[in-house]
Amino acid sequence: MKKQAVAAGFVFLSFMLPLRVSAASFDKFYVFGDSLSDTGNVFAATNGLVAPTTAIPQNPPYFQGRFSNDRVWVDYLGDRLGLKPSPYITLNPTIPNQGINFAVGGASSGQGNAVVPNAPLPGVLEQVALLTQPIIQANQKLDPNALYAVWGGANDYVFGQATNAKQTVQNLSNAVGLLASSGAKNILVFNLPDLGKIPFASATGLSSNLTALTNDHNTRLAEELDKFTKNSDLNLISVDVFSLFNQVQANPGKFGFKDVTNPCVVGNFQTIISVCSQPNDYLFFDSVHPTTGAHKLVADAALAAIEAKSVPEPAINLGILALGAFGAVGMLKRHQKRSAFGSVGRVVDAQLSHTTVEN
Repeated sequence: MKKQAVAAGFVFLSFMLPLRVSAASFDKFYVFGDSLSDTGNVFAATNGLVAPTTAIPQNPPYFQGRFSNDRVWVDYLGDRLGLKPSPYITLNPTIPNQGINFAVGGASSGQGNAVVPNAPLPGVLEQVALLTQPIIQANQKLDPNALYAVWGGANDYVFGQATNAKQTVQNLSNAVGLLASSGAKNILVFNLPDLGKIPFASATGLSSNLTALTNDHNTRLAEELDKFTKNSDLNLISVDVFSLFNQVQANPGKFGFKDVTNPCVVGNFQTIISVCSQPNDYLFFDSVHPTTGAHKLVADAALAAIEAKSVPEPAINLGILALGAFGAVGMLKRHQKRSAFGSVGRVVDAQLSHTTVEN
């Protein structure tokens, strides 16, 4: 009876194995980007910790250094991963054990800042260098069990007068390559939503131009990222924000929005004219930045992309099921043959390992 129970247990465990595993386990979370990912760097750099109502962005109506009415995708995804990266400008001398957010509002894809050009604020590629350069000089490697996120490019087109996406995408590709060559294994990369559909575009008559630049950017970015697929050690995770925002704007009620065209804030993050009474009804908080509800959807999309990379191969699942079934049949047959000679008790320990995204 004991062997029958063990055999039945193998079958039970085989069918209980999940086909989709929950979010991967990472030990740190590093973020590189612009205002869509900034959780307080520009705010701290413009004296927001002392005078929040005159900082960039103003608090209120902006939320604690975020360019939104509440938390942004970094906060939401961090909650799901159990990690809270610290803004790099407010860091103590010691590196936080949960990661760093290097993202800066207004950051260009490469060097400098498209919104505050005279401030010493790093672009996306420069942000990556802030982390990797000390590692390289010390002849060390980045943490292979950390998650690294890269999202940028919008400022190049909206404020930086870029006329095509070639250099912008190359900057982002170089950022991913620098992370990978420095030891990063798990890298999230986001494409851009249709910039021609943001309120700023319609207000300035730039909708068609920004849509064309967005399409060029996303096509080139996909091509660049495809080059990294030859690196079997790299877990490159793409997040399709373009499709997500198109779905929301095509069917806003499904996602809880009432207005996906106009901004809640009239003015900008420095000069506020008026603020709507129900920001969460809007997709856009101001003429460029989404509300916290949109950020939550971005975090959900990122988490889904991470989990999709954690799905075991179908052949592995079928193999485990087959192994459980054949093992059960074999054990039952052996039990029948040996029943006349008595049974010998044996304890068998089986350890099932969860699939995670790691080195």
